[in-house]
Amino acid sequence: MLELTEDEFEALVADALDEIPAELSQVMDNVVIMVEDEAPDEEPELLGLYEGTPLTDRGDYTGVLPDVIRLFRLPILRICETHEDVLDEIAITVVHEIAHHFGIDDDRLHELGWA
Repeated sequence: MLELTEDEFEALVADALDEIPAELSQVMDNVVIMVEDEAPDEEPELLGLYEGTPLTDRGDYTGVLPDVIRLFRLPILRICETHEDVLDEIAITVVHEIAHHFGIDDDRLHELGWA
């Protein structure tokens, strides 16, 4: 398994987030992005997870805790053979989870090649 420290991995996530077009990042609302070492026990192979209410489903959304996008460092590192693989997987996972924030479901993401 490739090894990247938490700080190194978080820096790569920050770089991937910087690549999100400004038109999209400016309309992301009430969402935080976190890096965790492991996925939940019931889905250990999960690379990322969106928890919250997509923008397309929100009504009165005042006073609500932020949505959370979680990226799981060790599962991503376990499936990658090279540093380039890590960069690609982080980028794909970031786009995939942000798409959920915008209300795009897994079926559509598969159609678009982001699953």
